[in-house]
Amino acid sequence: MTDRDSDELMRTAWATRRASFGASPERRDELLAKAREDLLTAASQCRAENSPVARAQALHLLANVEHDMHDDEQARAHWEESIAILRGTDEVLQLAHKVRHLGDLHRHCRRLPEAAACYDEAIALYREHDRPGSLDFANAVRRVALLREQMGDRESAVAAWEEAGGLYRAAEAASGTDLSAGVEESERHVARLRG
Repeated sequence: MTDRDSDELMRTAWATRRASFGASPERRDELLAKAREDLLTAASQCRAENSPVARAQALHLLANVEHDMHDDEQARAHWEESIAILRGTDEVLQLAHKVRHLGDLHRHCRRLPEAAACYDEAIALYREHDRPGSLDFANAVRRVALLREQMGDRESAVAAWEEAGGLYRAAEAASGTDLSAGVEESERHVARLRG
């Protein structure tokens, strides 16, 4: 099969996952199982085609589906494999994105030191390689703010929320997309923490 075939599987699986968001519990399970099956096939195809970056993306999408299915250990394994693959490429921003997602999983599972290590790495990669108008960079700083708040570090949380708000403004200006929700969330958190 060709790369296009695995790309199509990934697109279809992602659309199937999104369709699961508003579905009944039974239908949701069916949709997620179908997305999982397609992504496993896509990852296998990418391995056979020696397409490591595409395989890393398939594993990243699969990790999201596994998380939706409440299998956080399987999600973790897929994100860790995706990250390991990307470390051998020059796809630094994709690496940062996947590391941030692994941090999100650690934070969700209350493994806060592991989450902090992931976020620190992702932020360092974004600072070195990304542009200020990047939505991914803004989202990563938002996660840092949430983690610092969760850890009770008010001063660092305020600084991170202020940075996130500025990055959302820059991303909005660069893309023309309405990101006021991100700006407003940042302002609310700053006001509450300074309260």
